[in-house]
Amino acid sequence: MPHVEKGMAVGLFGGSFNPPHAGHALVAETALRRLELNQLWWMVSPGNPLKDHSGLAPLSERIARSEACVTDPRIKITAFEAGYRIRYTADTVEIVQARNPGVHFVWIMGADSLRTFHRWERWRTIVRSVPIAVIDRPGATLSFLSSTMAKAFDHARIDEADAPLLARIKPPAWTFIHGPRSSLSSTALRAEAGWRKSPAGGNDQPGDRPGKEPRRLP
Repeated sequence: MPHVEKGMAVGLFGGSFNPPHAGHALVAETALRRLELNQLWWMVSPGNPLKDHSGLAPLSERIARSEACVTDPRIKITAFEAGYRIRYTADTVEIVQARNPGVHFVWIMGADSLRTFHRWERWRTIVRSVPIAVIDRPGATLSFLSSTMAKAFDHARIDEADAPLLARIKPPAWTFIHGPRSSLSSTALRAEAGWRKSPAGGNDQPGDRPGKEPRRLP
């Protein structure tokens, strides 16, 4: 895990990033600025438990491409989830908080993920464990009104103007952040560029098995 100090506000932004693109970078930069974070961890995951991994590029390649997407030194590219063989976000949050006492973490996700967040493994535990910032994405602006999570935790939603306070608010707490949006999609980029497949039987995706969690940005 990247080095942090007690008292810092740190965003957790995870996904398979297959491939990473400027839309992901825009979400990260928006979160840094609007939440007034000290760091943002760009967490390249072994793979989404519900997605077909036949088109998943090697972890090392996705890390390298992610590093090429960002210029802000506060954005830390990391793949520690693979080392811990983590499958689900709830486990990521638990381990990160246990190993970094005194650090204020915020989960960062795109609005398109909010629509299906209630299908994530132990999703209510996630909401009650870490504040959440939902960043606007094309076609998903109204998800904060219609999603199961938004309805179930409507009482915990804070005003967008108070986003800089989110990291230090006891969960459950979440906010929806409007702003510039990118129409780029990893799915579309793979289709256009013929994103190459991972070698069968490789070791770049430890712990990838079918699961229940449709996780993070596409």
